Amino acid sequence: MIEFAQSGVQTYWWLPTLVAFCISSLTSTGGVSGAVLILPFQVSLLGFGGPAVSPTNLLYNIVAVPSGVYRYYREKRMVWPLTWTIIIGTLPGIVAGAIIRIKYLPDPRAFKLFAGLVLFYVGMRLFLDLFRKKQENAKGNANADFNVKPLEFSLKRIGYEFNGQPYYASTVGLFILSLIVGIIGGTYGIGGGAIIAPFLVTMFRLPVHSVAGAALLGTFITSVFGVAVYAFISPFYSDAQIPIMPDWLLGLAFGVGGALGMYIGARIQRFVPAKAIKALLAACVLFIAIKYVIEFLN
Repeated sequence: MIEFAQSGVQTYWWLPTLVAFCISSLTSTGGVSGAVLILPFQVSLLGFGGPAVSPTNLLYNIVAVPSGVYRYYREKRMVWPLTWTIIIGTLPGIVAGAIIRIKYLPDPRAFKLFAGLVLFYVGMRLFLDLFRKKQENAKGNANADFNVKPLEFSLKRIGYEFNGQPYYASTVGLFILSLIVGIIGGTYGIGGGAIIAPFLVTMFRLPVHSVAGAALLGTFITSVFGVAVYAFISPFYSDAQIPIMPDWLLGLAFGVGGALGMYIGARIQRFVPAKAIKALLAACVLFIAIKYVIEFLN
């Protein structure tokens, strides 16, 4: 066993890498980095519960996500208009969320209940959607046309062709959704991909195979921004007994496993039925929702 000096975590050197690999190889098929599941692993099993656990989790995203994004890019499955809209909306949301958390929600229990109920609604919609008779055409067929072909990008709407069918979404609606996701992420320190991907599928009816790359890249950009914020404010809390800087070595250990897992997850996604990916997204969202509600009740 080894000890990670910054966090004080004592564990086998290979355990964080293995756990991150297993989680990310599954979650990345739906555009979720897996950070939302790695965070409770750090807190509950590794005993890393201080403020520094949040930037450590974001560091995992920074190291792990690029491999999955690269795979989606290489297979020409990145919906760039969707990606940039998500990023442009999420970044100011993170700033607003941080301000809200510091100035107006020192004890954000009520808002956490609200966020939990909203996410529970989205998760249940995803779950019930599994029983719809009409499903997407891309049912895990490797021979299907998974390439994305842009059709329209304007202030009014975004359009692209996927698997031979056109899909459209409101640009303003996507921006507002991303802004809300950024606010939630900035307030509670969670990855935006775990929320944005299910919303894109349930609210905008976009095919689940086509949103993963955009959701992952959005998670990467927001994570870089989040770690930068922690690094910026850390000197102002240098006298505090509780560190807020990330455990760089532990984050790297998780990130290496996550990078391998995300590449594999992005590689096999075309073989995975849309129904299975939706089930995975529903499980992730319901996990967050139930966690928020339980924290409110406690």
